[in-house]
Amino acid sequence: MLSLLNGQKMFVQNLCKISSNIMITITDQAQNKIQKLVQTKGYAGIRLGVKTTGCSGLAYVLEYVKQYDPDAGTINYAQNNFCVLVDKKHDVYLRGTQVDYVRQGLNEGFEFSNPNERDRCGCGESFRV
Repeated sequence: MLSLLNGQKMFVQNLCKISSNIMITITDQAQNKIQKLVQTKGYAGIRLGVKTTGCSGLAYVLEYVKQYDPDAGTINYAQNNFCVLVDKKHDVYLRGTQVDYVRQGLNEGFEFSNPNERDRCGCGESFRV
């Protein structure tokens, strides 16, 4: 297993399983936000996924992970200093997704731009592929 200890930088790019057809893109703004949290909290990276919810059916899930286990059924779309893990069963929903970190007025958070989305509910919390 791979983890970040005491703010130590670990480069996980050699663990990537990246295909040109299947990729998760992290914008510079999102990378900066994730990197700050990874360094201060000692995380190895993030896990992206979907859950069944809302009026359109699916919602995005982003959670921080302390360790990366290559045998845990995940794909690692690693960045320079942190893992971006996607469960294999969720990869079909997230292929080609871009993750951004946006500030608008008093609100800030991660936004997902997914080419697989067919539509979103009116409140924007859930989507359908």
